[in-house]
Amino acid sequence: MRIVVLSPRVAPGILTLAAWDALRDASVVRAAVDDPHVRAIVSSGVEVEVTSEPPSYAPDTVWIAPTGDTAWARTIADDLMDGGGEASDVEVIFGSYDLPGSGLLDVVEIMDRLRRECPWTAQQSHATLSHYLLEEAHETLEALDSGDSDHLREELGDLLMQIVFHARIAAEGEGWDIDDVAAGIAEKLVYRNPHVFGDATVTSAGEVDANWQRLKATEKRRASVLEGIPATLPALAYADKVLSRLDGVDVSGDDLGARLLALVAEARAQGQNAEEVLRQAVRLLG
Repeated sequence: MRIVVLSPRVAPGILTLAAWDALRDASVVRAAVDDPHVRAIVSSGVEVEVTSEPPSYAPDTVWIAPTGDTAWARTIADDLMDGGGEASDVEVIFGSYDLPGSGLLDVVEIMDRLRRECPWTAQQSHATLSHYLLEEAHETLEALDSGDSDHLREELGDLLMQIVFHARIAAEGEGWDIDDVAAGIAEKLVYRNPHVFGDATVTSAGEVDANWQRLKATEKRRASVLEGIPATLPALAYADKVLSRLDGVDVSGDDLGARLLALVAEARAQGQNAEEVLRQAVRLLG
């Protein structure tokens, strides 16, 4: 007896060869629920009996588990095998697998439903969400500094929700959605990493960064060194970003602002980020 488990994140009808062989070789195929996967299997010519009765052991029988319910399949298999004898010959077959990143589809689906059915979510706009995006970014950075991996994972999830939220709002009338966001960054990553996706040759991480900055400058064609740098960046981070576009500039003066700018330049010369260094130093005070 076999139990076939299917992924809800894979299009109905796309199954592994092992699953198709099991379904076609079975004397009887039963399903716990009727769903798109079951209907796709039926449309392929495999007869499926949908029943609410709990599975009992029967040789040459295949059960199709409720889509995505691996726990159901494991529980049924364990219960049947506990009976011993022939019932110990129960195999769980994964008919389709989640690809890396497929969990993101769940977030998109949940956000779609919240946007339709949750009054608070339905009322939000890019403007009303802006401060949440900033807060989540700061909380993610704090989690990163703490070294707590579980906390970082949680905060990255909260930050991801903001990205999906903004993309869902845009899908309602701005001409783009989460797929366009993903396609845009995918295209950018391929273009700016020709040493991986093209025929460029590099010998160090420094050359990779130099190529990235050169290609970025070609794309953006900015009118000034300040263009494109967010004015809301913390002062040290802002200074570091500006200096990164003015390599070799002479930082002079003895007033407080000039001395702070000189320290940022000194940090850059040492391969450090002044904002991060100061933030870590302040954390040590606590």
